[in-house]
Amino acid sequence: MNSITAEKDFPSAKNFVYLNAANVSLMYSGAKNGIQDWFEDVALNGSNNFDDNAEQNVFKNLHLAAARLINTSPDNIAAGSSATELLGSLAWAVLPTKNQNVVSTKIVFPSTVYPWQRVANSTGCEIRLAKEKNNFVDVDDIIDLIDENTKVVCISHVEFSNGQTFDLDLLSEAAHEYDALFVVDATQSAGAIPIDVNKSPIDALVAGAYKWLCGPFGAAFMYVAPHLLDQLEPGLVGFRSHKNMWDLDASRIEYPQGAEKFEFSTMAFGCAIGLTQSIDYLNTIGIKNIFQYNKGLSNILLEGLRSRNAVITSPLEKKYSSSIITAHFDGVDTEEIIKNLKISQVFVSNRAGSIRFSPHLYNTDVDIQATLVELDKIIQIVS
Repeated sequence: MNSITAEKDFPSAKNFVYLNAANVSLMYSGAKNGIQDWFEDVALNGSNNFDDNAEQNVFKNLHLAAARLINTSPDNIAAGSSATELLGSLAWAVLPTKNQNVVSTKIVFPSTVYPWQRVANSTGCEIRLAKEKNNFVDVDDIIDLIDENTKVVCISHVEFSNGQTFDLDLLSEAAHEYDALFVVDATQSAGAIPIDVNKSPIDALVAGAYKWLCGPFGAAFMYVAPHLLDQLEPGLVGFRSHKNMWDLDASRIEYPQGAEKFEFSTMAFGCAIGLTQSIDYLNTIGIKNIFQYNKGLSNILLEGLRSRNAVITSPLEKKYSSSIITAHFDGVDTEEIIKNLKISQVFVSNRAGSIRFSPHLYNTDVDIQATLVELDKIIQIVS
């Protein structure tokens, strides 16, 4: 397979085999440089360059980049420090009440449900979680939980534990049949799987920077559908919440137009600049190209694992699969395998007792073959 990145884009990728994007991705070098430049400038010059105008407009390029990523208008994008922060503000804005419910899955990453659980603790709304069978959630079990009292269906586009991918069109239709909001955590998919919020009607979407977007910790973005923007009052507010943020009058809040009303305060702005750089880079390559490339890598890996009698625990059907592959070997301790892979400079994660492999665009088929060779050696030693 021909690489779709240049060595300078991810210079450390040649030093080890990093199959761990579902945990923390390697960062695009342009993002790193943008972050360093911003922090150095502020450290040396204070607000001489990062003045009121620069601070007011600091998120504009991120709005543009994220909008291009998911096919929407920049007016529908908000920046934040984390997906959890943005989702928390959204949850308080939506505020499901007593006799209403929020639907998700039992294996979803906790941060996708915790904001709604916190609201439930105050309002008495019900949290409904579709149960898994062998770490897999049948989409029909999610749909069966949706009824006329459902306020929100909130799922992770790709489950972190096994790479299961949900059909956004199907779940959007099921939620909207009951006038429920469809909210998507795309932290495990944005940057790796094409997302079109117009084609798959999504009411809100959040994505953190540090996984498949190849950005830093400390930055994220949120999409809010236009039909919601006039209805929702952010759960978190601060001095940026006023439409003229430098008109510093504590006696009122008049929210800005668009999703930027969810941008409430100061943050490590350099991280947002870094995220902008990384999304621009991914957009230039093309998410469809990245998706196809990553699937090619995961297919090589999957074939190699099967030939070694690995037990594959990630979904194999095309409609449910992603480039995340999870597997274990009967009679061989998963943690021992992962520990020995690390010694051999191959980096993966342990999820639900399986090895989680998550190749991304900076990996090559050589990385996959090297990993399989190391697995052969390790299994001989530890089994």
